[in-house]
Amino acid sequence: MMDLTNEIEQHYEDMVAIRRHMHMHPEVSFEEENTKRYIYEQIRDLGFDIRQDVGGNGIVARLHVNDDYKTVGLRADFDALPIQDEKDVPYRSTNPGVMHACGHDAHTAMLITAARILAAHKEELPVNVVLIHQHAEELLPGGAKAMIEDGALEDVDYVFGTHVSSLYPVGTLSYTYDYAFASADAFSIEIEGRGGHGAEPHEAIDPVVAAASLIQQMQSIVSRTIDPLKSAVVTVSTFNGGSSFNVIPNTVEISGTIRTFEKEVKEKVRQRIEGIIRGIESSFDVKCHLKYTEGYPALLNDNGQLDHTLNVLKDASYVKTCEENPPSMGGEDFSYFLQERPGCYFYTGVRNTDIGADQPHHHPLFDIDERGMKAGVEALVKIVTGFEE
Repeated sequence: MMDLTNEIEQHYEDMVAIRRHMHMHPEVSFEEENTKRYIYEQIRDLGFDIRQDVGGNGIVARLHVNDDYKTVGLRADFDALPIQDEKDVPYRSTNPGVMHACGHDAHTAMLITAARILAAHKEELPVNVVLIHQHAEELLPGGAKAMIEDGALEDVDYVFGTHVSSLYPVGTLSYTYDYAFASADAFSIEIEGRGGHGAEPHEAIDPVVAAASLIQQMQSIVSRTIDPLKSAVVTVSTFNGGSSFNVIPNTVEISGTIRTFEKEVKEKVRQRIEGIIRGIESSFDVKCHLKYTEGYPALLNDNGQLDHTLNVLKDASYVKTCEENPPSMGGEDFSYFLQERPGCYFYTGVRNTDIGADQPHHHPLFDIDERGMKAGVEALVKIVTGFEE
């Protein structure tokens, strides 16, 4: 019979070593060549049926227990970010301008550790297990969609994942019923006018003034179009145009992001942007060119599988607290998996102010209290071993 606490303690030093190796050798989205080879080396002798280069750089490993059993998928992402690591630690990134500033190194270390424990107790498992090591979470179009299209979820019945978080202390699992993350769309609009001298604006068609009016009108979309009981964000984050104080430019370009949960809200926001653009064209005699990019869809947890996760952790050793929190307007491409299969996604706390593990994600000083990974492994393993149909 598995003594999970003892298993995690026995594997802890190796798990830390895996996390630190990845932290020292990060690779950005779609360029994870060495990372995928390293992951394969860690799991190749565990008895899993392994497929490499799934949907790009992804890895899918299957542990078959019984033909009559359901199959549970566990996912971890492994790409890094184009950020300079500014920490003064022995495991600081050796790749200039690239670091694991979001914790994907920890996700991978936890899933590899869970795999080792589950493989050692294969005959005790009530389900088959699939490991989904996913590349390119940080950069659109992401790796999840391509991996699914390449069969990552074939014969998988349920899928689960976790993300470490510096918002929550070690031992805390944070969860959200229903929508946990928003869809993350992007847009850019080029406003085309006619350039001219700043002293003779009547001879030009000024795209700067048109762009300013466009931005102002877009701020009314959420407050005056969307049901106040529903959520949406419209943010214009760049404004580029002009090169001299006395020259009216030919064009101005603005860009930003749209965050929503419900699909109908997203469509309404897009329709309003298109309508405002038509009005701007008519009012200012400019031409507007909209480029709208569909980002990751909203992440919708299956509440039944979230209940399962919380239930199996009632007697946990490392997960001390399960804390419900409101949804985030951030994006996460695990949403693609949950569109295809029931499951859930939750945060595992790794915050510890005493050791500086309290910086926000994507910060050059981001780090974790590695002891928090014990709770992540415990959750992943218990989701599998406590599964009941």
